[in-house]
Amino acid sequence: MLQSVQKGLLVGLKTTWTLGKVIFPVTLIVSLLQYTPVLPWVISLITPLMNIIGLSGDAAIPIVLGNLLNLYAGIGAILTLDLTVKEVFIIAVMLSFSHNLLIESGVALKVGVKLWVILTVRIGLAFFSALIINLVWKGGSEMARYGFIPQTETELTGWGAILLDGLQKAALGIFQLALIVIPLMIVIQILKDLKWLAVFSKWMAPVTRMLGMKENTSTTLAAGLLFGLAFGAGVMIQAVKEDGVSRKDVTLAFIFLVACHAVVEDTLIFIPLGIPVLPLLLIRLGVAIVLTLAVGYFWRKADLSKRKEATYEH
Repeated sequence: MLQSVQKGLLVGLKTTWTLGKVIFPVTLIVSLLQYTPVLPWVISLITPLMNIIGLSGDAAIPIVLGNLLNLYAGIGAILTLDLTVKEVFIIAVMLSFSHNLLIESGVALKVGVKLWVILTVRIGLAFFSALIINLVWKGGSEMARYGFIPQTETELTGWGAILLDGLQKAALGIFQLALIVIPLMIVIQILKDLKWLAVFSKWMAPVTRMLGMKENTSTTLAAGLLFGLAFGAGVMIQAVKEDGVSRKDVTLAFIFLVACHAVVEDTLIFIPLGIPVLPLLLIRLGVAIVLTLAVGYFWRKADLSKRKEATYEH
């Protein structure tokens, strides 16, 4: 048991260091950009798109921050705005599909998934789902109430204070990552050594087969589903290496996971915003299943036609 804890601790520290090298500079840079003309310029670029999906121009702020940083940044921005329940729900659905793009895309690249696949799926799902919700849902016009979350925002003056705030946010991001990743990797290692992870992977096997993937993809899928792309990265990277997951299977797994990952945390986090979270979860899960099955089907058809062409040539 002690050996498992030590090994898990070491893997957790390595994972924290690997992801921290991405998270710290990205968080710091984006925090500083909020006080320059750059971020307002990016927001102004996507503001015209907001009306198409039933959002006011202000909604661009949480969408940009949520995509460049994380869900917490997006939610923090929502709390400073006067939005309707429908607007908050649309933003929540969009951010559940497309958030933390810089860091989570980096994770996908480490596992071997092409960047354009991840970005196309995530951003495409975000805007398509927002468009459908805006057309279908006629209610939600009442102003959103944000529950027990305090709406506090301190005005920073001077670049010294701004830089210090950015460094604190970046350091806090690493600290939060370590608090989750290190215990997680210790638990995973213990479960692995006790052979319980293999049992859990077997439970997941019918799901992976149904989605068109081989059984050895189940650990990758389970890690992302439970812990998310960023926090589950260590488990997924290790699983891909150790389990010999094919490029096709890891791509299908990530297509599923970009639509539906960290299902517990990413669903519960929206409760204080006063929006219906069960439909949010069902939308994510339903889209993930349909999209993965569709991609898997067309991938198989493409492989079959290639094999037929190869047979005709011989």
